[in-house]
This record gives sequence, structure tokens and C-alpha cells, in this order.
Amino acid sequence: MTTPVAGPDHDQQSGPAPERRRGTGPRALLFAATALAACAAGVAGTVLYQRSTAPDTSAVDARAAEIAEALRGELATGFYSGRGSYGGQFTEGTLVAQVQAHGGVVLSADTDRNRTPDKTHTAEVMLGLMPPSEGTVSAAAYPVRCYRYTFGIGTYSVKQSGMTCPASRTDGKPGSLAAQMGMLLTQQPTGMRPYRPRSTQGYAHTPKGAMDFLKEERVIATEDAVSALSGQTADDGAYVLSLRIDNVCHYLRMDASPTATDLIPLWSAPADEQEACDVQQALTAATLHGVDPAKQG
Repeated sequence: MTTPVAGPDHDQQSGPAPERRRGTGPRALLFAATALAACAAGVAGTVLYQRSTAPDTSAVDARAAEIAEALRGELATGFYSGRGSYGGQFTEGTLVAQVQAHGGVVLSADTDRNRTPDKTHTAEVMLGLMPPSEGTVSAAAYPVRCYRYTFGIGTYSVKQSGMTCPASRTDGKPGSLAAQMGMLLTQQPTGMRPYRPRSTQGYAHTPKGAMDFLKEERVIATEDAVSALSGQTADDGAYVLSLRIDNVCHYLRMDASPTATDLIPLWSAPADEQEACDVQQALTAATLHGVDPAKQG
């Protein structure tokens, strides 16, 4: 917005045009000083206006920082790592569980496999879909925001930055992405603590074995509908499946190893993989790390 700096006297000034253009002497200096002051006042006013009208994102930003710190704990290496809030083998399931625990969803997860010596993983997440369960948070302080995380193995590999949320839904339908993701959160399995560490040892690596695990371990409840079960054995011997639970795409990683008791076996697929819900995508996600970082380094 341009602030007018000329008063009525200047607007109505008469006389030969060359005299007005020349602008010399005390009057011209006064005019220049006035213009600079007015311009400065206009800029300052704009900045103050922006500051006073900018949304308060402190609450959701704090949750984003909590996710970064939790991931640092999960990815800490060595005997004295202290382990994270989940611990055990780190897969995409660990990441999804952390984000959902903070009221958000994973929009996408990618890996730069050409980077050496360590692979670099990138996850884009949307937060602000669900308010914190503890305390009272003003709605104005909890808008929907998106963040990008990059990480490898090791506490100091985790980096967090803000990003602009995508403008469109992942399925191409009209409407808000935030509304789509909010609905995804409400359609999660109704079983007891489905996104927590749980061993799949003793269950057959078959679609039937997967269903037995989900039901007998009460990962899903009787009212949850399961469909589109597709499984394949990964290179490390784990059996990985893609499936829909209440029409939300999930990945399931079954590991018969007794050392995998801290594995998060079931998690909802990232938003950009919900439509395809492909077992090949599940295989990639299940081997994000597939190891306990605390035992590395």
C-alpha cells in the first residue's frame, strides 16, 4: 500500500513546470525528508499490522518440535542411547506412530538411496488436525501446519523445517486436504492401542496369519472391516502386507524374530500412498531402517 505524502498545498501548486521539476532549496529538502518519514511510517505500519494479524502457531509448532526430539531419541545410536519413547526397530511405522500421537498425519515419506554413506529419509507431515489432549489450547494457536523432517540414523541426523501445506487433496477430489486428513484420523482401527510395539512372532506369514494376528492381539476390533489383503516376503525375511482397515490403507510388517518384540507392526500408509495401497510401497516402507538404532554405532 502506497502512503500519500503530498498535502493539499503541493497538489494545488501552480507555476511553470520547470520550476516544479527542479526542486531545489530548503522546500525540496523538507519535501524529501517528509517523504522518507512517511515511507518509513508506512513500512513500519505494515509490519506491525502483519505481526498483529499473523496466526499464533506456538502450540502446533511446539508439537512439531516434540516430534523432532522424539525422533532424535528413537534414532540415537549406541549402548547409552537411552532409547526413545517407542524404541526397538525403526521403520516407517515408528514415524507414523509418533506423528499420529501428536495429532497429525504423514503426507509423504521418501528415501534418497543414492546418498552415501548413509541413506537420507524425508517425511512431510501435517499437524494441527487434533488438539492436544492435555490442557487447554486456543484454537487460534493451533492452526493446521505442515513440516518437513529429514533423518538418517543418529540423533544429529534429524532436521526439521516448516513448509507450505499442499493445496489439493491426495485423491484428486475437490475439497480441503486438511479435511481429508482429519477424516483419515477418525477412521483409524478401533482396537486397543493399534500403533504400539507388538510382536508378531508365532503367526504364520500368510494373509490368514495376518488376520489371526490382528484379531487375536486385538489390534483391530470386531467392527473393523478389513479388505484388499496383499502380502509379500521382504529381503530380510519379514512378511509385509498392504491392506485396508475401514477403508484406510495400512501396512503390516510381520517379523518372526524374537528380537523384534518392540516392533510397531501396523501403521497407516502416508497420504500420497492411500489410493494405490500397493504391497510394493509397503515393502519399501517396512525396510525404512528395520533395525534398532540403539544397537548401531
